[in-house]
Amino acid sequence: QVQLVESGGGLVQAGGSLRLSCAASESIASFNIMGWYRQAPGKQRELVATKLPGGDTNYADSVKDRFIISRDYAKDTIYLQMNSLTLDDTGRYYCHGRRGWPSRDYWGQGTQVTVSS
Repeated sequence: QVQLVESGGGLVQAGGSLRLSCAASESIASFNIMGWYRQAPGKQRELVATKLPGGDTNYADSVKDRFIISRDYAKDTIYLQMNSLTLDDTGRYYCHGRRGWPSRDYWGQGTQVTVSS
């Protein structure tokens, strides 16, 4: 069973930065899509950033120019660098991976990010 394990969340002041990591138990090259989602209290889970086949990236409009998704094949890890954090960035951040045919989705347990004023 593939495992995705997030780390790097925490409490940060508005305007600060955090870097989230997601370590996969298998090669990230085996995934067609990998990325990050988040869920704020009382809200639906939403896409934050994804790495698409071919290396293209997709960001939510609310995080463009502030967040950067990257991956390290040698470490089987993807990252989310989050800069200029705002209160609206508070939520639980989940690592997501999709692979196979038919495709199957994998999720990590999430890491909490709390931005304070």
